[in-house]
Amino acid sequence: MSETRAWRTVLEHVEQRLRDGSLGPGDRLPGERDLASQLGVGRSSVREALRVLEVMGVLHTATGSGPRAGAVITVQAGSGLAQVLGLQAAAQAFRFDDVVATRLVLETAVAEALAGARPDLAGAGEVLDAMDAPDLARDEFLALDARFHALLAEATGNAVFGAIMTGLRAAIEAYVQHGAHTIADWGAARDRLQREHRGVVDAIDRGDAPGARARIHDHIRDYHALTRAT
Repeated sequence: MSETRAWRTVLEHVEQRLRDGSLGPGDRLPGERDLASQLGVGRSSVREALRVLEVMGVLHTATGSGPRAGAVITVQAGSGLAQVLGLQAAAQAFRFDDVVATRLVLETAVAEALAGARPDLAGAGEVLDAMDAPDLARDEFLALDARFHALLAEATGNAVFGAIMTGLRAAIEAYVQHGAHTIADWGAARDRLQREHRGVVDAIDRGDAPGARARIHDHIRDYHALTRAT
């Protein structure tokens, strides 16, 4: 079994136990040796998977002995959907085309809902202003881009929209950043992305639901088409 496949096996095992309820906040995972033996993987793969899970906030690890030692689940109630999606994204289990298709369904619904409610999008506007900085590195711009889209989902007040966007963040950032580095004229692409972002916000502010929906759909679709073609 390859090293990559091995640590994915550990992630999938934890995901399944979170999903079926056999693991929850405060529960402890078996030790490295026992988990490696149980899943038929090396201890280095177990350590790598635990590191990813800790970064994601799924668990906390502590050395030593006693009730606080080892790997303890820290997932809070209500965060399971985001965590499960995040596990899959971290394990690179999603095809880019599938992520894009999901974004098209989700984010068009987000834009339409926001145009109907017309909430305060000052936070999203501040992110767009920061993205206008001329000396902003490409990866910094793209990190803010992901934050902008997440803020729109959060602004709906729909916890499921927010959880899905949070869970898919790793997968979204992976394909967006990979695609960006294949674009020869990044300056022109960046300007275009910003025009499209502001066009989405403008349509929402005007209460133009069909316009907001169409703008964010075309924004996501066209970026994907551009990066696939370069």
